[in-house]
Amino acid sequence: MLIDIHSHLDHCYFKDDLDKVIDNAKKANVKVILTAGINPEKNIESLEIAKKYDIIKACLGIYPIQYNDNENIPIKIKINRQKNNSNDNKKQLKINNNNFKNNKLNIDKEIKFIEKNKNNIAAISEVGLDYHWNKNNVNEQKKLFEKMVQLAEKLNKPIIVHSRKAEQDCIDMLQSSKFKKIIMHCFTGKKSLVKKIVDNGWFLTAPTCITRSTQFQENVKLIPITQLFCETDAPYLSPFKNKRNEPAFVIEAYKKVAEIKNMELKEVVNNIWMNWQKVF
Repeated sequence: MLIDIHSHLDHCYFKDDLDKVIDNAKKANVKVILTAGINPEKNIESLEIAKKYDIIKACLGIYPIQYNDNENIPIKIKINRQKNNSNDNKKQLKINNNNFKNNKLNIDKEIKFIEKNKNNIAAISEVGLDYHWNKNNVNEQKKLFEKMVQLAEKLNKPIIVHSRKAEQDCIDMLQSSKFKKIIMHCFTGKKSLVKKIVDNGWFLTAPTCITRSTQFQENVKLIPITQLFCETDAPYLSPFKNKRNEPAFVIEAYKKVAEIKNMELKEVVNNIWMNWQKVF
């Protein structure tokens, strides 16, 4: 009963073999995969993928970007490239760099689209703040994130939050809401902020790269098993060096959580499954 709480199966890395990727996941006993949209084009793709595969559930959202309220503006998203010297990976990175085109986005129109599809989605994702790629549009990002939080509240859907280099601001904004179905995806903030997440009754994820990341290992030590999910963020954050990540690998996160918490693997699986039933 494994769950991959966050992935991007619409990504070009999966263009040629998604059927095999899903088959691999099923063979690995993955029962639920959440795939997250980041803009209108990717939201539509996420819905289409979820319709095709029974174990996939779509999540719709708008990734942190610069925008002017109610105006059409270019989407500009940079991709975190994984280091790999192989020719195949260099080719993929070139494709990846062009994965998101400068399309036009109307925020309110996309919110209405998400509302229209509320019965076809599991969560609002991927949304949040990102100061790593752009520190010059903080106010605009906060306005967008506020709209996404309000949307999650309105639809009563869990919200999966991206908070890269913006952990404090994300938590401050979320604390102003009484909403509790909050999952902090790939959180790398200070221990004091992890404690706030715990105290607020929110959830953290253990990504598959926890096998080699002391940051995520420390997070798992601090977070109760009753407030934890596992994710791949596929195709990123692979537990295996120089290898594309995929939902089947989510078991590696479960194994590491069991090791850190000195629990049986089955016990970890059962607890996270109960978290899923409670939140979703």
